[in-house]
Amino acid sequence: MSQHTALRHARKAAAALVIAAAAFGLTACQDGAGVKSAPSTSAVAGGRQSAEATVKQSQAPGKSAPSGTPKKSGEKCTNQIDYAGDPRSNAEINSIGEDTGHCPAPKKPAPGPKDRATPSGTPKEAGKSCTNQINYAGDPRPNAVINSIGEKTGYCPPVQHK
Repeated sequence: MSQHTALRHARKAAAALVIAAAAFGLTACQDGAGVKSAPSTSAVAGGRQSAEATVKQSQAPGKSAPSGTPKKSGEKCTNQIDYAGDPRSNAEINSIGEDTGHCPAPKKPAPGPKDRATPSGTPKEAGKSCTNQINYAGDPRPNAVINSIGEKTGYCPPVQHK
């Protein structure tokens, strides 16, 4: 095989690797996870290694790429990002940043008793839509909206009048 052909195969393998890394990065970002860096695209052994083998080698078993914002050198995560309401301690947040090199995304606090209040309305009967359970004549909302509220909350919303 000529050197030109080997170079062409190496380029194709590198291109496939870049595409695979980009697809992996996009998939990971959809769940809020970030990718620290893309795998190397350099060709090895004359370009005969496949892109799939390179991707498999770059992923350590049982470990995922750190997620969150890259930590600035010499700065604590709690000074870099607003963690107001995060249930974790500052020490825990900062140690995650030190260990991974990435500041974790802020977590929302657990809902309190006030947040768990019973929704207003009538309890939804099993197997029955709200619009078949209550007369919503004159309510400006579409039946689909009324019924979806009942499905989400378990309570049929009160009738609204124009």
